[in-house]
Amino acid sequence: MAQRKEIATVYGAGLIQGLALVTFPAASAVFTNPQDYGLSTTQYGAMFIPQVVTAVIASLLGAELRNRVGIKRIYLLGLGANLLSMALLVTSRFEMHEHRVAYDILLAATSFMGIGFGLTVPSLNTFAAVFFPKKVDRAVLVLNALLGLGTALAPVFIALFVGLGIWWAMPSAVAGLVLVLLLFSCLSLKDGASAHSKHKEKTKQSFPQRFWIFSGFILLYGICETMNGNWASLYMKNHFGSSAAISSLALSLFWGAITGGRVLFAALEKWFPERMVCRVLPLVVAAAFLSTAFASKKTASLGVIAFALAGLGCSALLPLTISFGQKELTAISGSVAGGLIAFYQIGYGLAAFGIGPVQKWFGAQLNIVFAASAGVALAMWAASFLVSKKSLSQA
Repeated sequence: MAQRKEIATVYGAGLIQGLALVTFPAASAVFTNPQDYGLSTTQYGAMFIPQVVTAVIASLLGAELRNRVGIKRIYLLGLGANLLSMALLVTSRFEMHEHRVAYDILLAATSFMGIGFGLTVPSLNTFAAVFFPKKVDRAVLVLNALLGLGTALAPVFIALFVGLGIWWAMPSAVAGLVLVLLLFSCLSLKDGASAHSKHKEKTKQSFPQRFWIFSGFILLYGICETMNGNWASLYMKNHFGSSAAISSLALSLFWGAITGGRVLFAALEKWFPERMVCRVLPLVVAAAFLSTAFASKKTASLGVIAFALAGLGCSALLPLTISFGQKELTAISGSVAGGLIAFYQIGYGLAAFGIGPVQKWFGAQLNIVFAASAGVALAMWAASFLVSKKSLSQA
């Protein structure tokens, strides 16, 4: 049985990982401001390509590395990558007006963020499942709720620091938190041998067909989440002409609703079974996309509400799919979280980078892209019946 210090460390790491992850998209206004970094929409989207590539590689290699060196070392390595990412982001401000140099540093920063995310998040999900083997769904939901809380707080802090003219204080603060967490984790977490032994497996064995169904669902989810998480601020600014504060509010409400939804559905487990949650929430996401796309440019408040609705729709889908996979695919349970995070990152990359080229090639405005994204959400809804099928048979 895990000690309280271990549990607090793992769940605290979820919160801090959320802060680190969204620091980059939360600062989108700084990156695209001509007086700051002056990035184009395409350059801003391309900034996340290294993050996606390294996150996918780290996620896929994570299971093999955990078998070799243990889950704790992989988790600590992920924290170290997060720390380096934040340090590079702060460093880039000193080269802000040397655009080529600054951009290269930003690419390096997002590369290390991908490594950190790809190693840390699957490890945290595995820790949570091992700590609470009889309540895996709830344990993973709560962990991801804290991760979501971090993602919700990041835009708030960025808006505060931007208002004070010291946006770089955000990654500096996150770096400090990661450093403290790294030191505390070294002392409080065990070497993970007991947790690791329960999930040790032959990582070279082929993945069953069901894994690919989960993966396809998560890829679609990654697109939907990132369309909101990475583009909400710019959408509010460009479509509604909103101020930086209102744009940050929309992004905060999106991530806040993700957090609140995860807590809500964990609490309603007895009355609203996970399989039904998995089937209903994609429709909420589709409705949010359509609401965002067709809201009048004069009604920014409707845009804010729509992004909050999108957060509620996205809330429980990722952690539930991970917990479904870990419970069902027992032969590869240690690889499930990392594999699904890899496909989540592929979806993230498609949405983070793809918008700039789509706008350039087809001349499509963001509202048209958001309307088209409703189709992705509906495809996710169709796939949800396959994802929840096994869970339904066990109900």
